[in-house]
Amino acid sequence: MENYAALSQDLTQILQLDQSPIAISFSDDAPKGVVSYRGQSPAGCRFWQEAAASAFTTTAQDHELCAIGVHTHHLQASPAQQKDLMDALKVFGDLGYVRAEDIPQIPVLKNPTKFVTYAPLGKAPVSADLVLLFVRADQTLLLSEATQQIESDHAPAMGRPACAVVAQVMNSGKPAMSLGCCGARVYLDCFTDEKAIFAIPGQKLEAYVERIRALAKANEVLSQFHQLRRTQIAAGARPSIEESLVAFAAQS
Repeated sequence: MENYAALSQDLTQILQLDQSPIAISFSDDAPKGVVSYRGQSPAGCRFWQEAAASAFTTTAQDHELCAIGVHTHHLQASPAQQKDLMDALKVFGDLGYVRAEDIPQIPVLKNPTKFVTYAPLGKAPVSADLVLLFVRADQTLLLSEATQQIESDHAPAMGRPACAVVAQVMNSGKPAMSLGCCGARVYLDCFTDEKAIFAIPGQKLEAYVERIRALAKANEVLSQFHQLRRTQIAAGARPSIEESLVAFAAQS
């Protein structure tokens, strides 16, 4: 955990993040020394925004106004939450938003959990099971390239509900991107129209930061090289790659 401050700083600087990375951890026991959440949240995803300020631990009761989040996070649902879930699914079905056949496709944590701890990554009091980033498309480019190199695979781009990205990453052990849902975009002030969510498994965080750092440098150099070729070609030239490389080296 002593590396989290440096890893958070690296991610923030390299990707030029507007909000600090958020660490999420699951446990059967309340983490010692971490304050319990105090307040009332309209949705589980709202904790992602509040965690940018400080660390706190939540229980199913703290998620009680978000039946969908209780479902995707495999928290113990009360009878009232179960009713809320059924009522929500009925409305979704009536709208054609979530059909009955869509429900099994929504990721749910494989194992039930009792406590969910949220924190700024740089000050995470316990090991992070996954790390959430709010990113733009250009920032996602580096993350997707890192995923391809580390996983030999592509991160899925998921839709509603936004909280399902947590279950997807926890169950697969691989990163995933969420385009969010209409609810998350209402409840989260930081989830603006140009943003998406990218989640990284906590145990692979160092490997991803290392790859992102290298890819960011490569992208910067290659962007300058492509800008040179654009300028050359716009001026009427037909340079080979070798000729552009020579010109690029001369101006560097």
